[in-house]
Amino acid sequence: MLTNDKDLRLTDRLLNRIERTGNKLPHPVILFFIFSVCVLFLSWFVSLFEVAVNHPGTGETIRAVNLLSKSGIRRIFTEAVGNFTGFAPLGVVLVAMLGVGVAEKSGLISAVLKKTVLSAPDRYITAVVIFAGIMSNIASDAGYVVLVPLGAVIFAAKGRHPLVGLAAAFAGVSGGFSANLLISTVDPLLAGLSQEAAQLIDPAYTIPPTVNYYFMVASTFLVTIIGTWVTEKIVAPRFGEYEGDHEETLEEITSEENNGIKSALIWLGLLLAVILFLTVPQNGILRNDQGNLIMGGSPFVGGIVPLITLFFFVPGLAYGKKTGSIENSNDIAKFLNETMAGMGGYITLAFAAGQFVAYFKWSKLGTILAIGGAEFLQSINFTGLPLIISFIIVAGFINLFIGSASAKWAIMAPVFVPMLMQLGYSPEFTQMAYRIGDSTTNIITPLMSYFAIIIAFAKKYDDDIGIGTLISTMVPYSIAFMIGWTLLLIVWFIFNLPIGPGGTIFY
Repeated sequence: MLTNDKDLRLTDRLLNRIERTGNKLPHPVILFFIFSVCVLFLSWFVSLFEVAVNHPGTGETIRAVNLLSKSGIRRIFTEAVGNFTGFAPLGVVLVAMLGVGVAEKSGLISAVLKKTVLSAPDRYITAVVIFAGIMSNIASDAGYVVLVPLGAVIFAAKGRHPLVGLAAAFAGVSGGFSANLLISTVDPLLAGLSQEAAQLIDPAYTIPPTVNYYFMVASTFLVTIIGTWVTEKIVAPRFGEYEGDHEETLEEITSEENNGIKSALIWLGLLLAVILFLTVPQNGILRNDQGNLIMGGSPFVGGIVPLITLFFFVPGLAYGKKTGSIENSNDIAKFLNETMAGMGGYITLAFAAGQFVAYFKWSKLGTILAIGGAEFLQSINFTGLPLIISFIIVAGFINLFIGSASAKWAIMAPVFVPMLMQLGYSPEFTQMAYRIGDSTTNIITPLMSYFAIIIAFAKKYDDDIGIGTLISTMVPYSIAFMIGWTLLLIVWFIFNLPIGPGGTIFY
C-alpha cells in the first residue's frame, strides 16, 4: 500500500509515516504481552512516588498499585485464567459467531449479499455500510462482530479493496457509536450517571434517556456523510486496487438461492414474532420486574448477544435445509466447529489483551490519568465554547486509555456536570459534549476492547497488516469526526436548539 512519499500529498505522507512506525511494532499478540510487562514496571515506578488522586464521585483516595509487590505477583498468577475468560469481548464474539457461522457456512449470508449488492448502486455502498454501522449500536457491540467483516466482504464483492470496506464499517460502528436514530442501550446508562452527578447540585434534577435524541439523530446523518467522504477521498486512494488472493465473487442469484432466502425470511419473521411476544407486553418475560425493556438491566438488554446469535442461526438453518447445504445435524455441528476453528487467532489475541487490560485496571493508572486530566481541564478556567471544546478534546484523549464509556463518565461526570451547571450549562448538554469525545477516538486506540478482533478480521485479506496500518487508516476518520461533530455542537449551541425531549443546553 505504501508508495514513494515524494509522489504523495502531505496527508498521505503523514499517514504513511504513522503506518511505517506502527508496523515496525511486533505482532499484536507479542505487543500486548510487552504492554503488560510495561504496565507492571510502570505501576512499580509510579507507586514509588505515592501518586494519589481523589475520586470526584465517591471521595475515595486512589493510589497507584504496585503489581510487582508480593500480592501483585500472586494476583498475576492466580487470576490469569480469569483475565482471559473474563475478557469482555471474548464471550460476545464467540457466542455471536456461532450464529453467524451457520448463516455463513449454509450460504445464506453470501446469497443475501449477492441479492443486496447486485441491486444496489455502487455509489451508495459506502454510505450504506457506514450508516448500518452507526445503527448497529442498538444491538450493543454486535456490530463489531457482524458488520465489520461484512463491510469487507461487500467491498470485495464490488471489486473494491476489502480493507476499505472494513475501515468504513469500523468507522461507523465505533467512531459513530453515540449517534443513532433510535434510543440505544448507552443512552439510559449515561443518563443515569449524569443524573447522579447533577443531583450533587440539584437533588431534584432528573435526566431521561431521551435528552440527547435530537442531536444524535442529526449526528447520524453527519457521521455518515463525513465517513463516506473520508472513505472515498482519503482511505480508498491509499489502498488502491486489491492485489491479494482472497476474492469474494458474487454470481447472479439462482432460483434455489431465492427460495432459500424466502424460507429464511419466513423463519426470521416467526422468530421476530416470538421476540415481540416476549418483549411487547408490559409483563413480557424479557422485561425486568419493573416492566422496563431497556433500562434497569432488563433480560432483553442482557440477552442481546444470544438474540443476535438466534437471528443468524435460525434463518441460516432454514436456508440450509431449503437449499440442501444442511442435510442433517452433523452438518450443523461441522459448521459450528469450522467457525470456532477459524477464531483461533482471535482467541490468542484475547488472552494477551485480557492480561494487559486487567493489569492496567489493577494498577489504577488509567483512573489516575483520567481524574488528573479532568482536574487539569477544570483548572484552565475557560468558559463558554472554549471550555466545551477543551472538554471534548480531553474526553477523547482519556478515551485512548479507558475504553468504557460508562467507566469514563462515572469519573468525569461528578467533576464536569456540577462545574458546568454552576456556569449555566445543563447536565444533558455536558453529557452530549462528552459523547462526541468518547466516540471519535475509539477507532485509533489499541486499548479499545474490539481492536484485536478488527486486526484479526483484516488479516484475512492481508496477513502482514499490523497495528500501524489500522491506526493510520482510521486516523482521518477520527480527526474528521471530531471536527465535524464539534462544529455541529457549536451550531446547536449558537442557535440554542433543543437537544432532545426533556433536554436543553442551558441550566
